[in-house]
Amino acid sequence: MNLVPLAEVHDPLKFGGKAMQLGAAIRAGLPAPEGFGLDDVLVDAIVAGDPAARSALSEACAKMRGPLAVRSSAIGEDSAGASFAGQHATLLNVKGIDAVLAAVENIWRSGRTESAMAYRKRVGADSVVRVGVVIQQLVAADVAGVLFTRNPVTGANELLIEAGWGLGEAIVQGLIIPDRYRLRRDGDILEATAGFKEIAVRLHPDGATRNEPVAPELIELPCLSGQALQQLSELATNCDAVFGSEPHDIEWAMQSEALYLLQRRPVTGSIS
Repeated sequence: MNLVPLAEVHDPLKFGGKAMQLGAAIRAGLPAPEGFGLDDVLVDAIVAGDPAARSALSEACAKMRGPLAVRSSAIGEDSAGASFAGQHATLLNVKGIDAVLAAVENIWRSGRTESAMAYRKRVGADSVVRVGVVIQQLVAADVAGVLFTRNPVTGANELLIEAGWGLGEAIVQGLIIPDRYRLRRDGDILEATAGFKEIAVRLHPDGATRNEPVAPELIELPCLSGQALQQLSELATNCDAVFGSEPHDIEWAMQSEALYLLQRRPVTGSIS
């Protein structure tokens, strides 16, 4: 059983691809939030109620400040052949060890749903489910979204960015029509289209998240400045340096104008 800082995660066959890639990002100085990874053996033990495993998790969480993000990192997830996007649970604004334990159990179960098992069969993934977990400091995003370093619809060698107010779950869950930007690889803007962003997913003071209405004047106001787009272009270039030139599918967030890399995986298909 292993629980280690993300910066020390190297083995995707124990901790999953998401944890491994976040570890590589942190070691390279990319702006990924600090946290730690749990290997699949430890996750199984926590779900089984093993006291030592639960105690180890409690001690690690006690060293972290503020609310947490708890994400799946299944073995084989975020790979070139299988992203598992939308299949496994992510829990945000998790507060207290009881909530963290419940989040880990939720993620473990999400890897075994009928939908997740059908996806495994469809992409030819291992039918044996092994689920690691990533626990990170939560980014209370003012703006968040996705960034593709190759247009997954047209195949063009350009950046495609989608953005909305609040947490990125508004985009992931299809609650809004996000802003959409196309940039040359050097950062020059090719196209900027404002979306219709009437909902923002925001943190609830008691934990978890809630959907809130966006102020009318912000619904169709672009949520990314030229400076923010330049930061995202630079992040794409830096990901090329760390992960190679294969196209990246990046989830990102901005809080108080600071940019954070939340997840990175290879582009595996269309977003249309």
